[in-house]
Amino acid sequence: MPTIWSSIPNIIQTISTQIRPVHRQQFIVHHFRQIALALLLFGVLPNLFAQSYKLMRFEEDYSILADSTRHGYARIKFSPLTADGKIWLSIGGEARAEYVDFNNEDWGRLQLGHNNFLLQRYSLHADIHFGKRLRLFTQVRSALQHGRKNGSRQIDEDQLNIQNLFIDGTILQQDNRSLLLRIGRQELDYGSGRLISVGEGPNARRYFTGAKIAYNVGKVNLEAFAMMADTIRPGIFDNSPSKQINLWGAYGKITVPKQANFDLYYIGIYRDRSIFEEGTSAETRHTIGGRIWKYGGGFIYNLEGAYQFGSFGKGKISAWTASLDIGYLFEESDLRPSINLRNDYISGDKKAGDGNLQTFNPIYPKGGYFGFSPQIGPVNLIDIHPYVTLDLLSNLKFQADLVYNWRHSLQDGVYRPSGSFNLAGAASRKRYIGTAYLANFTYAASKQLSLVTGIQYFKTGAFIEEIINTPKNGVFFNGRVAFKF
Repeated sequence: MPTIWSSIPNIIQTISTQIRPVHRQQFIVHHFRQIALALLLFGVLPNLFAQSYKLMRFEEDYSILADSTRHGYARIKFSPLTADGKIWLSIGGEARAEYVDFNNEDWGRLQLGHNNFLLQRYSLHADIHFGKRLRLFTQVRSALQHGRKNGSRQIDEDQLNIQNLFIDGTILQQDNRSLLLRIGRQELDYGSGRLISVGEGPNARRYFTGAKIAYNVGKVNLEAFAMMADTIRPGIFDNSPSKQINLWGAYGKITVPKQANFDLYYIGIYRDRSIFEEGTSAETRHTIGGRIWKYGGGFIYNLEGAYQFGSFGKGKISAWTASLDIGYLFEESDLRPSINLRNDYISGDKKAGDGNLQTFNPIYPKGGYFGFSPQIGPVNLIDIHPYVTLDLLSNLKFQADLVYNWRHSLQDGVYRPSGSFNLAGAASRKRYIGTAYLANFTYAASKQLSLVTGIQYFKTGAFIEEIINTPKNGVFFNGRVAFKF
């Protein structure tokens, strides 16, 4: 049977040696089809497990297969390495291809016009358990980009890198209590992903290197961490380690199924060069926040607020955010529709040039929190965001969004989805940035294979039309096919 893994070397070799700019669009379409076909051929595996694949693959547990009869694919997920089965290995991976088509990504500022490109992501991991208290998890990842006119961003390309490489030691395991220590390179993802997200939407996911300790008792989870973040480069094993702790904090969660759930957190960061409209300087920032949320059927909600303080150069930081996301899921109705409304307030700088900073820093945000493929990031922003969801089939979901965007402060500009500075705004008295119209479909062909496609139209508002000489509305389309095993 053809496999995606047998197709990868030929695809990568073609990308590196046979690209001709004049045929860029034909190349992208042809090889997207080739990758999609390879995924479909390999995606005929039966649904052997009730367990779904997790956002972070090291959270999956296949020890339940220890006492079952295993054949073929099941042996990949649980392979005893000793006669008594106490030491065992689990292997998994992912292949993902995404075609992206942007028109006026920058609202016409850089005159990019039509910009279409191909993204690919491949990963392979091995999870070795030495009894019930010691574990080694390692994962390699390749993120590739071809065809983007203005080159790869950090979120697009990292040709080969170690994504995860850590050791877990279970210090305590009693009844419903456990204490775990994790040391090494690892992914982090907390809460709704507003402040620390693994970044599943972009092509190159985030990782950190450091230590984390996690304590669980009943429905309470407490974690504390100290991490270093690398500088991502597009080549092979060429990322630059920071060699200093620049992310630390603690996160607590109380989960009560079908009732109110509570998160409380503290996050600290240090960056030696942060860029805002206020200027460029070293930044030490502390964030204290909380979240109340409920998902499932009926009334659903997600309320979150955070306050930030610290230093920016010689000035002081005082920033904040507040978010409300409420809705109702008609769980027993046909199509299981949900109607939702999100409203966010995210502070911007009050007075440009005074040395102090009131601009909120989203730290390591989820790329698509404010829309399917936002052109605006969660900084200096007020938005009103109604959206609806429908289950067209048991495995086909649809979502439509409408997002109105304003600047919170007229003394601050517009920032990218990553939180990085984009357009200066202190010279303008216009507040409205623009309106985004979005629609996307998610189809789960099987537990292993999924397809996502979406489209976004961005109508520029008064601020963009004043700042950019020849403003243009933006149109975004993408199609993504992903296979996991």
